[in-house]
Parts: sequence; C-alpha cells; structure tokens
Amino acid sequence: MAKTKSVYVCQNCGAESPKWIGRCNSCGEWNTFVEQVIQKSPGRTFNIDPSARPQPEKITEIKSDQLERFDTRNKEFNRVLGGGIVPGSMILIGGEPGIGKSTLALQIALTLQLSALYVSGEESPHQIKMRAERLGTVSDQTVVLPETSLQGIITQIKHIRPNLVIIDSIQTLYSDEIESTPGSVSQVRECASQLLRVAKQTNIPVILIGHITKEGNIAGPKILEHIVDTVLQFEGDTHHMYRILRASKNRFGSTSELGVFEMRNNGLVEISNPSEVLLNNHSSDLSGSAVASIIEGIRPLMIETQALVSTAAYGTPQRTSNGFDVRRLNLLLAVLEKRANFNLSGKDVFINIAGGLKIDDIATDLAIISAVLSSTVDIALDKKSCFAGEVGLSGEIRPASRMEQRITEAGKLGFETMYISAFTDTSINTKRFGIKIIRLSKVQELPKYLFG
Repeated sequence: MAKTKSVYVCQNCGAESPKWIGRCNSCGEWNTFVEQVIQKSPGRTFNIDPSARPQPEKITEIKSDQLERFDTRNKEFNRVLGGGIVPGSMILIGGEPGIGKSTLALQIALTLQLSALYVSGEESPHQIKMRAERLGTVSDQTVVLPETSLQGIITQIKHIRPNLVIIDSIQTLYSDEIESTPGSVSQVRECASQLLRVAKQTNIPVILIGHITKEGNIAGPKILEHIVDTVLQFEGDTHHMYRILRASKNRFGSTSELGVFEMRNNGLVEISNPSEVLLNNHSSDLSGSAVASIIEGIRPLMIETQALVSTAAYGTPQRTSNGFDVRRLNLLLAVLEKRANFNLSGKDVFINIAGGLKIDDIATDLAIISAVLSSTVDIALDKKSCFAGEVGLSGEIRPASRMEQRITEAGKLGFETMYISAFTDTSINTKRFGIKIIRLSKVQELPKYLFG
C-alpha cells in the first residue's frame, strides 16, 4: 500500500511544513497552517498521449508564426485577451460573487459557434439551462457536465474533444489522488496543474472561474496565477450596472487593455463607447461635478467626477471617496488649502466616480480639484468643459500622458473647452480638434478661469 504522508500547508501561500507552526515563514501570516493528509500513487499523471514526449529544439529552428486565435464573438472580451483565445491556453477569471463571471463564460460558450464543454461544480444543469434561456441564446454545440472529480472531467475531455473547456469553478474540483477537501491549497494546485497539462497536450483552451478572498485577491495559492497564461479580474460594484474586465497577466497580449460591460437582464452587454454612456446623466445646473479625461489601458474615456463639500457636523471632518484613492484625495485637499487658500479643514469632503468605476489615472487630479472648488462655492461648471492634468505638492499642474488621444476623445464627444497643463507638449496641433484649450501652470489660476 502507498505510504500516507501528513503535512501542514499554509492556506495563504501554499508553503508546506512537516509540523504545525504559528507564523508562516514565507508570507508572514499567522495561524494559516492546516494539516493535510496526502497520499499519492505512481499513476497520478494523466497524459492524453503517453508516447508523445517533447523533443529539444534549437531556438533558431523554432517557428515563430503568428498565433492563430479564434474569435469569441465578444469584442470587449477579445480586446482584453489581445485579439481572441489562443489554442491550448489557460485563462483564469476572478471577481466578486454575482459580478458576472459565470454569465460571461456561458455567453462565450453559447456564441462561440464551436463545440464547448461547460463543467459546473456549483450549479445543476437545470440552473444553467435557465440562465441560457435568460441570455436568449441556446446552442446544441454546448455540452454541460455537472462534475467535480478531476479524473472524470479529464476523461470527458478526452472523449468529447471540445474546442473550449470552461471550469466553474476551480475551487470546487478535487483529485482522488489527494486526500484533502476541495478548495484547499493542495487540491487547487493539483487540479490546475493537471488541466494545464491537458490543455497543452490537446491544444484545447481552458477557462477557469476562480473565487476571491475578502481582500479581493484570487482564492488559493499564488502559484495558481503563475500556472495560467492569462489572469482576468472583474471590477465594479454589484449594485451598479457597469463592469470592467482587466488583465493583470497575459502571456499572449498586453495587460493595458480593458473591457467595459453593462449588466442587464439578458446578460453582459458590450459597451463600445463607454464615454457616452457614463456621461448620459451629466447635468449642467448642479455644482460639484466635473468631467475628467482619463486613459484606461490604451482607451481614452470621459468620466464624471462628483464632489460634495459641507460643514462638518462633528469635530473631525470626514474624507470619503468612492472609486478614487482617498489618500490621493487628502493630498489634493492639502494642496488646495496651502496653495489656493481654500479653507477645507472644517469641511466634510465626499468624492464619487459616476458609474461605480475605480480610477487610478493621476490625470484625474485636475477634475477632482475642480469638482471640490465647484461644490465649495456652490457654482456649477460649464457642461462642455473637461479636465486632464496631474497636480503636484507645490501646486503646479503637470502634463498628462498621451494628451493627443484625450483631446481627440473630448472633441468627438462635443466638448468645447479643455483644461490642461501649461507644460504640455506645444507641438500638438490643438486647432484641428475643434476644442478650446486652456493651459494652466498652477492651481491658483484655476478658480479665475472657472468662476471668473
């Protein structure tokens, strides 16, 4: 009989120890070691073709042909992946519960026009059929397999030979060769490794849906993200309709792209021009609202920043931000108070990015400050004006990157005035964009142009 081995595994990073210890030496977390009984047999590797072994090749003789991707029929998903799914690749999709991971995966399987195997470890076939009917698309080429055994799934992949495999989710799978519960570090690592081996041997792409922890990280060992080829993360508030899909890792494309979706009753709908959608509710008679020109990936976007400044009801003023870094907000408020003589020490300041989006472009600084000034004096800003610029600690306004793209997007959406840094490259021909450019060098100059 095979010898049983008992080890202690850190549930945070996957480090192993022969005995229980209170603090992990790898990640530094406390009380994360759990005992796991591991019994491995010699025949634990599942080779599709055991006789096929890779042979060494000279790097000069390796063919460097362009990767042939296949279209997922979803432009936003294709954009994030870099043009489509690469055969034999493994894609990991993570996000909050209910944000749309399973919906997106099922939409791709139904609209792919190729054979797909949808492995569900959380929902019954009846539930998946109800979701497919709600999406309005049902395909005979999509096969549903309610299975959590890794050996059973690999057997079906060998038998069906689909063009795409979707695993929902990786934390529900278990291997008979490891005596630990599904979702544990050992099970997740083993199942992902075996599925990767199958994907590379059969050239069948695999999409894994993963859970996340309360901190927002993908659950399981960090090695899971190293194993896969692409890591996609869903962002957005489940109470808002908009979702952003970002790539934090992509071996076959850029990680600077992002996809924007809108959650509706019939599933996730692609947003080809997010700027128009996010600015639909922009009103001209309300103070505390300013439009920022930002760059997400390589795509320029126009988003609405909202600010509310009021007298502090209690002793300590509040600083609350939704979608914008609150530490950056405190920095900008300190600059306004020091350089522009606006007394905000006794004021509550609330910042919100419309649409539930999370913005990290530092060119949003100028719009945030303009919205705060507008709310402070209770005067609405011009609806046809937008802002793009970084604010330094000394009050100087620094130029934003890729300004030509920002100005082009503002011109296409009908904006008439744009506030930018005076240090922006003067070689840009702003006249051809049909928009008035106001160049500012210091924060002190901003109130004069905004309110006269």
